[in-house]
Amino acid sequence: MLIFLDYFLLIFHLALTAFNALGWAFERTRKAHLILILLTLASWTVLSPYYGWGYCPFTDWHWQVKRALGEGPLPGSFIKYCLDGCTGWDSDPALVTYATAAVGLLAFLLSCGVNWWAWRKSHRVQASEIA
Repeated sequence: MLIFLDYFLLIFHLALTAFNALGWAFERTRKAHLILILLTLASWTVLSPYYGWGYCPFTDWHWQVKRALGEGPLPGSFIKYCLDGCTGWDSDPALVTYATAAVGLLAFLLSCGVNWWAWRKSHRVQASEIA
């Protein structure tokens, strides 16, 4: 069961990370993306006094599974884990954290922008129909 959970969390977390980075770009997923990126940024910041900067509950759960499987030591970042695993590097954790935060902030700003633009466009159409 732990091996299944390990693979499930890896795939789920990769999909979640990709959606956080790119979900704003697709009209059908923009509202869901805005909600998810807000939850992600809240986890990174609001929970930071309790768990540390950039806390992600999915990483925490995944690392619990990996430790139960005997894997370790594990980095503090899922992104660093994936980057190092794919490249064979030992990437700088601070650089990975800053890059991850930059991508997250950019995705949030883009999501706000495209959602605002869509909201404004829909309200313009409604106003012109009334007139």
